[in-house]
Amino acid sequence: METCPFCSSAGGEIVWEDGLCRVIRVGGAESEAFPGFCRVVWRNHVAEMTDLDPVERRHAMNVVFAVESALRALVAPDKINLAALGNMVPHLHWHIIPRWRDDSHFPAPIWAGADPARKSAVAARRPAPATPALHDAISAALAGESGGA
Repeated sequence: METCPFCSSAGGEIVWEDGLCRVIRVGGAESEAFPGFCRVVWRNHVAEMTDLDPVERRHAMNVVFAVESALRALVAPDKINLAALGNMVPHLHWHIIPRWRDDSHFPAPIWAGADPARKSAVAARRPAPATPALHDAISAALAGESGGA
């Protein structure tokens, strides 16, 4: 697909990758509002989880869970949102989004409009995890999942 942003570019800063997928840090306003926001992007252009074979599905979800685990350890959010929509970009990817009770959208999804009464500098006071720390935490979570193999 020529116009797919995940086929034509990394889609963000690569934090971790292997031969099947990559973890990218989301940039821009989303990153500022939700520090640590990442995506797991499947390398091959497929649209749905059922396009993957069972081993690939397990791998994709293990990576999603590793990113969730890493973010919980590094940024201590109140909640993690996981989403695989693909409505606008039909290339399999998962959003892993740290959330806080005082963020600008909580409890609504981040794609809903922000509540103007809740907009604050709260997110700006929360630093995003450093890329090396996030990479190491994802790697450690994956090693723990596979028993170090």
